[in-house]
Amino acid sequence: MRNSERRSVLVMIGLAVLGHGIRLAISDPGDPPGAVSLLPARDSASLGAHRDRVARLMRPLAQGEQVDFDRASVHELVRLPRVGPSVAKAIIADRERRGPFGSLAGLDRVAGVGPVLLRAVQPFAAFSGHPSAAGTDGNSAEEVNVNRATVDELRTLPGIGPSRAAKLVAYREVHGPFATLESLADVPGIGPGTVARLRGRVRLR
Repeated sequence: MRNSERRSVLVMIGLAVLGHGIRLAISDPGDPPGAVSLLPARDSASLGAHRDRVARLMRPLAQGEQVDFDRASVHELVRLPRVGPSVAKAIIADRERRGPFGSLAGLDRVAGVGPVLLRAVQPFAAFSGHPSAAGTDGNSAEEVNVNRATVDELRTLPGIGPSRAAKLVAYREVHGPFATLESLADVPGIGPGTVARLRGRVRLR
């Protein structure tokens, strides 16, 4: 027998011994040789409860049914019109970082949430929390100076996510301070609709 063949035989014998040892280690000593262990059956009641919960989360919202944006999970939020998984996760991430929304106006601060979505969810929206008057850094979130604000400060504004905030700062560094609120629309990706949402939330000096 050649060396390579001898090594192959030894490897196979070693694997067989190892497998047998593992089987002995995980088996019940009282089991007869070759016995098959089955996983315990799940309680039919718990299976039924899980099935009912999934069905409840998958069904469309009924007229008059509401979702609490200050408490809802991703599964509850995606039942709302125009709210997909990515928007639902953004809503929860914003809520965890900055506190409850308190109203549709508060929900408007989330990047990806715009006037169309707000109109769609309005009949189903409920809010049990009270929004904080402070931003993520403890400063007032009522107004942001767009000519001095950082990317992190700008992204707290309604309709301004990380990408638009970065574009605002880059445009400001090249072209200088913004002279009017309307001049924000010169920034690529920021249109008149976004500018309208920023009215009363930003200042230039």
